[in-house]
Amino acid sequence: MDTSGTRFGKSDRVEESKGLPSTGCIARVGHDRTIPDVDLLSPLTIRSVTIRNRIVVSPMCQYCAVDGLADDWHLVHLGSRAAGGAGLVFTEATAVTPEGRISPGDLGLWDDRHIEPLAMVARFIHRMGGVAGIQLAHAGRKGSCQPPWEGGASLKTAEQGGWSVVGPSPIPFDQGDPVPRVLDEAGIKEVVAAFAAAGRRAIQAGFKVIELHSAHGYLLHQFLSPLSNRRTDRYGGSLENRMRLTLEIAVELRRVLPDDIPLFVRISATDWVEEGWDLDQSVALSRKLKQLGVDLIDASSGALVPRVKIPVGRNYQVPFAATIRKEAKIMTGAVGLIIEPDQADEIITSGSADLVFLARELLRDPYWSLKAQQALNQEPSWPVQYGYAVRRRPR
Repeated sequence: MDTSGTRFGKSDRVEESKGLPSTGCIARVGHDRTIPDVDLLSPLTIRSVTIRNRIVVSPMCQYCAVDGLADDWHLVHLGSRAAGGAGLVFTEATAVTPEGRISPGDLGLWDDRHIEPLAMVARFIHRMGGVAGIQLAHAGRKGSCQPPWEGGASLKTAEQGGWSVVGPSPIPFDQGDPVPRVLDEAGIKEVVAAFAAAGRRAIQAGFKVIELHSAHGYLLHQFLSPLSNRRTDRYGGSLENRMRLTLEIAVELRRVLPDDIPLFVRISATDWVEEGWDLDQSVALSRKLKQLGVDLIDASSGALVPRVKIPVGRNYQVPFAATIRKEAKIMTGAVGLIIEPDQADEIITSGSADLVFLARELLRDPYWSLKAQQALNQEPSWPVQYGYAVRRRPR
């Protein structure tokens, strides 16, 4: 699951901060909330793909794949959220190489044998009226770990089921973690090629939205941040150099993807640490990505370094999405402690973001999206197998 302050994403130890009828219109970056032409339940068309509402199942690692293969758990987990009314349903972070996994239980797309199990998931999501998306990822120095319910410790040897981790510089994620092997330019080219190959396989599997994971302290974020990237070659130092790997991968993905397939990028908009990656650099990156054909920035934050104090509270990351949307003139997704339908609706109607990504709330309730329809005065679009029964009223 994407979280911050741990190797897996966001810590549950947080500091709390103070924190319309559907019309079916399409959002534009210059949307004025005084004209309420869009809301949470409005469809959104990006390239040729129409998402039925603005509700997105955020990528959430399940840590239960074997050899990277999706199985019945992934079908039921993701399929139930599509049946529950979500517009766009993302797989968990799906590794582009075996060494790019966070844990031995991560999904993968480094081999053709991964295609059909994932295609089964994508087909069911589409059958339920949702759009199937996949997030492509490489964990870098945060790879080779136990699943979180087993403690999340580094697996340091092959006997433990681990592997050698890589990174931009010989800086471990935390004390006692393995020092990553520094990727040379040949190794970087292999990573770029692996993302492109995974992108091709994702299209073969039937996914209609591709997201590049460049957040939460994983490999691409490690190259972006000066806290983890101390290189002196053309992949380190200046902002232009630190952005280079993410931009190269975006170019390759856009090249191999059909023109009608949207490409998203998830970023951590800030490291929440002085002299680290920050919002201004995120805006600069987003502008470059837009020029390369990226359609939407999924704006999260943190997780590059451990034990960071983050002012977590409802909507705490929404200002990042709003600023990037305004300054980079690109569509954005908001994520992080979005809980209530009215809260999510306000994010859209205010023009802060174009999509709302939910994670834990959709774990708690796969039918959150249907309940949001009811809360926002729309008839819930139950699957026909349920709808005829749940719409009945006892006499």
